[in-house]
Amino acid sequence: MAATRTLGSSDLAVSPIGLGGNVFGWTADEPASHRILDAYVDAGGNFIDTADGYSHWAQGHVGGESEAVIGSWLRSRGQRDDVVIATKVSTKPDRRGLAVDNIHTAIDESLDRLQTDHVDLYYAHFDDPDTPLEETVAAFEAVRAAGKTRYVGLSNYMPDRIEEWCAIAAANDFAPPVALQPHYNLLHRQDVEGPGNRGEVAAAHHLGLVPYFSLASGFLTGKYLPGTDSASARSGWVKDYLRPECFAVVDLLRQIADAHAVAPAAVALAWLRDRPGVISPLASARTDAQLGPILDALSLELAAEEAAALTRASDLAQV
Repeated sequence: MAATRTLGSSDLAVSPIGLGGNVFGWTADEPASHRILDAYVDAGGNFIDTADGYSHWAQGHVGGESEAVIGSWLRSRGQRDDVVIATKVSTKPDRRGLAVDNIHTAIDESLDRLQTDHVDLYYAHFDDPDTPLEETVAAFEAVRAAGKTRYVGLSNYMPDRIEEWCAIAAANDFAPPVALQPHYNLLHRQDVEGPGNRGEVAAAHHLGLVPYFSLASGFLTGKYLPGTDSASARSGWVKDYLRPECFAVVDLLRQIADAHAVAPAAVALAWLRDRPGVISPLASARTDAQLGPILDALSLELAAEEAAALTRASDLAQV
């Protein structure tokens, strides 16, 4: 197994790059997903991230497809104790939000699909302003106390709400959250870095950062070139990156990648992996070729001057 890192204040030992499960059962069918999971674990990875909402956005899907694929892999491989499984609640169309009854029903449904009696980390996927936070925090503690999750995490929460969650937990002697999952990469740092932002609040409360969109929706792989028509970019996020400053970051990624004989994506992940507070960036793969850079990033070591050069280029690309 690759060297592991401790996630926040938990005793979870996770690999330095996590495998995102959003593509499982969607752009990667079940056999392909199982191959990706096998290769990731065989290379030393152990941290698998999913959500009950994946992939409800695809035609004919209702959510839970990713969990079901991971569950069939766990059953067939018998490796439950060798991996750390994280899932989330609040985006599945019939389980939206963080009302108490919804949380309790959602975790049971997730465990059924995952074919396990517990997850290692259960996230509140998105804040729910329509449910009093005290009720949500208490429901997550009840799930933890019942042994259905070992730890609790937060995803996409604003700094003030993170503070409020932690205060409620402390006041009621509940277990605190141990992880925070933010949008964070070389081209998007503004939500995490800086005074009073997510990174500072996470550090104050001993939350390990588990970034998503670690490759900027694929832009940091180098697949887009200057002159790309914004209409062909697959998402609004990529359209925002079609600027000279962002392409300059990719050019530098290519230069450093060539020096290490790896893909640009591996360099982008290694840079993020070693940012303050970051424990395990997430990246997904639907093919063996896409998985390669993720596996390389498990152990790729950048020179200090390479990381600093990337940070300087990134500074110029922030908006």
